[in-house]
Order: sequence, then C-alpha cells, then structure tokens
Amino acid sequence: MGVLVLNAGYEPLHTVSLPHAIRMLVREVAVVHESDGPDLGVFPRPKVVRLLRYVVMKWRYSGPPRWSRSGVLRRDRHTCAYCGRRATTVDHITPVSRGGARTSWLNTVAACGGSARSCNARKADRTPAEAGLTLRFPPRVPRWEELHPLTGLST
Repeated sequence: MGVLVLNAGYEPLHTVSLPHAIRMLVREVAVVHESDGPDLGVFPRPKVVRLLRYVVMKWRYSGPPRWSRSGVLRRDRHTCAYCGRRATTVDHITPVSRGGARTSWLNTVAACGGSARSCNARKADRTPAEAGLTLRFPPRVPRWEELHPLTGLST
C-alpha cells in the first residue's frame, strides 16, 4: 500500500509510493502527517503526508472517475454481483465479444472467479439471462470518495 497524500486542507488527494513520498519531504512540498515503522534517515516512515500548499482539484470534479478493474472491485465492495460471495475478478454484463463496452462502469460488475464453479466461469461469454444469473445490485458510476483507499468504505 502506498502513502496517502492529503491536500493542505486535509482532503485526500491520492496515494504515492514510499520513495515518491520521501522525495516530496526532501523537496519540502509536504510534511509527515502520520507515520509508522522505523525512521528513514531524518524522516519518520510516512503513512500519510500533507501538502504545504493547497492544490486545486478541478480535475477530480470535472467528470466521473476513470474506469479501472480495482475501482469496480472497490465500488462493489469485493462482493460478487451474482451470488454475493467474495469477488476476485470483473465481469462484463454484456460480453465485449457481443459489443459490450470494455471499460464502462455500467457494463462491469465484481464477480467471483478462479474456479470452474465461479459465477464468472458459469456466465462465460453469455448475458446474465442466458446463463441463468441475476444481478443482486445494478452497476453504477461510483463517487470519487468511494474509490479512495481510506474512504472507500464510507457511504
């Protein structure tokens, strides 16, 4: 897991790698807000850093979040949309081979996978109706807050 970056107003922005966070501290654009583990040279090991100057986040609110596999899993809380078990993969409701969008929030849901009995394997290259499956919840475009690692479980 990376290091959380807070804006100067304490809003979460994103996460960065530990080396990136150390570079931010060296350049004095951020300070350690929360740390864990042993010190790294003159700095405590950062878990959360806060920017010293406010960054305007117009990009964040100018449109919906960009689609990602991890975003779908987080949006659906790692719960299979077909059976309710733990989801490990993403399923396209309308298969891509049948014209379904590959990277659409509204065409993808979290699904259980990894075995021949999983919902993803059962559905295969069919629609849910053809496979005898029903969606427990409809897909939707998530809010920005839902996709953030530390705030993703809030409603």
